[in-house]
This record gives sequence, structure tokens and C-alpha cells, in this order.
Amino acid sequence: MTFDAIGIAGSAMTVHRKWLDAVADNIANVNTAKSTNGNAFQARYVEVQEGSGNTGVYVSGAAYGSAEGRMVYEPANPLADQKGYVRYPDIDLGAQMGQLIMAQRGYQANAAVVDRAKTAYEAALQIGRS
Repeated sequence: MTFDAIGIAGSAMTVHRKWLDAVADNIANVNTAKSTNGNAFQARYVEVQEGSGNTGVYVSGAAYGSAEGRMVYEPANPLADQKGYVRYPDIDLGAQMGQLIMAQRGYQANAAVVDRAKTAYEAALQIGRS
């Protein structure tokens, strides 16, 4: 049971780390301007699936936001078209910050599970030695 707890929490930590990576990438590119004849940066969202039995969870793929983005009038931007528009990603910074907090808390909670399971396993070994 202890090893199951460590394995399940460890798999969840991996998922949360990949979620954190995706959110960090989205936040880093929230102000990435592109020319109007190209695609906007596409936000990345991890897709998670449960494993079979007691194997935990894993990232099964990624979903991407709209490549259309949003058009912003910035005639001074070197990427602006003849009408003065550039394309920005359609990423809500507030929503991404909320995702960041949830991913961080999930990672921390699973790290605590791994630590407690390890402590319980070590205590069981000490009992066996006595």
C-alpha cells in the first residue's frame, strides 16, 4: 500500500510539473506579438488520464488554444500590417495565474504524500528491526 501511495503521488507530481510547465509557457508568451499574416501563439493545456489499477495518472496529450488570437491596433509595432494591427495570443492572464496556483498546490500536496508515505515505510522497517 505504501508503495502504491508513493507511485500514485509520484505520477501526480509528474502531471503537475508538466501542467506548471505549460502554464509558465503560456504566461511567458501572453504578450508575444505576431504579424497578422501568421498565427498567434497558441496556449497549451495538458490533458490527463488515469492509469489502470493503482498506477496513478499521466499526461495523455495536449490541447491548444486558438491560433487566431486577438487583433490589436499598434501602428508603432514593427510587426504591424498596413492597417496598424498585430496579432496577440488569446490568453487570459488571470485564468493562467489561477491555473498556476492550482498546479503548485497540487504538486506540493503530492510531494507531502510521498514524504509521509516514505516516513511510514521507514517506521515500518524500524519496527521490523526491533
